[in-house]
Amino acid sequence: MPVITSVDNPRVKEVLRLRKARGRKAAGLFVAEGPREVGRARAAGLTLAATYFAPVLIDWDEGEEVDERVLRKMSYRDEPEGVVAVVAIPHRAIPDDSTLLLVAVGIEKPGNLGAMARTADAAGADALLVADAECDPWNPNAIRASTGSVFSLPVVPTTADTVAALPHTKVAAVLDGDTTFTAPDYTGPTAFIVGAEDEGLGEEWQALADMRVAIPMKQNATADSLNASTAAALLLYEAVRQRSAT
Repeated sequence: MPVITSVDNPRVKEVLRLRKARGRKAAGLFVAEGPREVGRARAAGLTLAATYFAPVLIDWDEGEEVDERVLRKMSYRDEPEGVVAVVAIPHRAIPDDSTLLLVAVGIEKPGNLGAMARTADAAGADALLVADAECDPWNPNAIRASTGSVFSLPVVPTTADTVAALPHTKVAAVLDGDTTFTAPDYTGPTAFIVGAEDEGLGEEWQALADMRVAIPMKQNATADSLNASTAAALLLYEAVRQRSAT
């Protein structure tokens, strides 16, 4: 197979279109970049539609060879690691036997969404449900922040109606919660609902929750809220702590 040497090659243009959410949604594809991400996507059983590598940058033996200039054009990062793959977006559902879910509502920054996926994966959550998001989990920055967790953890688009119908105890994290987050019992099936730090959860989401909890902050702290991924980590690991204790 000939080496791709032109940045005007249609395959290069396809990769560039996938940098934008609109392109990813239309094609049902995203780009994994670097040996760690490409390897983890493959290990998770995702479908790699195409792989491109530059031998001058990496020792890689699978896919289509491109020259360094083309690989740099394909790469989202300033310092490419030599390989990119076009991957089919997986369509997954909430596991029927799920007992721990994280619901991310209105998250604006891809890095935050990726970090939430990474934390949910590490804590043993069964899925990350994403609603009203300003970004998608297949954004390059979200993938990188997740360290590839979005490849293996079920990431499921959702709505308030779907979450309301879940049999889990639904716990909304809000600044003026009725109780501190460590007080409730999370040993049963639980779904934590976390909103964006700048706006928090809207009335619709708070209304569907079974309880509203707060994470204490220092009085008169300069920060008026916690980062969404930090809040998610505290909630998830409180559930882990309680379940380990029992």
